[in-house]
Amino acid sequence: MRLAVSPPSSGPSGHLLPAGEKWEFAAIPNSTSADSREEAALQKTETTSSLFSPAGRRWPEGQDEGGEATSQRTSPVKRRPGKTKQARDLRQNEQEAEYRLWGHLRNRLLNGHKFTRRMPLGPYIVDFLCREKMLIIELDGSQHAASQSDLTRTRWLNNQGYSVLRFWNHEVLQERRAVLDTILAVLNGEITSQCDFIRFSPPLIGKTNKNTE
Repeated sequence: MRLAVSPPSSGPSGHLLPAGEKWEFAAIPNSTSADSREEAALQKTETTSSLFSPAGRRWPEGQDEGGEATSQRTSPVKRRPGKTKQARDLRQNEQEAEYRLWGHLRNRLLNGHKFTRRMPLGPYIVDFLCREKMLIIELDGSQHAASQSDLTRTRWLNNQGYSVLRFWNHEVLQERRAVLDTILAVLNGEITSQCDFIRFSPPLIGKTNKNTE
């Protein structure tokens, strides 16, 4: 029997058939019995099912279906809602020590290193941040002495890969040259280990054992 080339037609259910599928129906003689037609239609359905994914499927299988999970972890240092406004308010109400130190850090004045101030990181807002060196500088007043919240804050930042260098406000006001020299020593990699004397805390992740290869 010769097949006639024509546009896609509708199947028995009235649904439009994809191009090419009507050829199987065209090959069935008119004299074929009803049982033969049902068997041919069943074969067509099985063939179509093997070629097309289930209705509505547009994405890979989920984890429970044998596919990989498509969800992605949110970065822990992503700023939280409301932190941008809080950081802006803090910039407008900075203390004298912050103002004096920022005068030496802004516009790459400290040996070309770029710093930003009052930057949101996760649940916190850090005083000064050098992203290139992953260094955070915090200024503390007397109310921060032996503060457990500061220890928790520093530990969290260290866990995200940041180094934290802390100074007292009076050190910035009275010993600014020594403060700047200490910052440069950290930026240049001359200080890398935990040092309670200068209140420096290195990152807790990404460490490698130099004695092993």
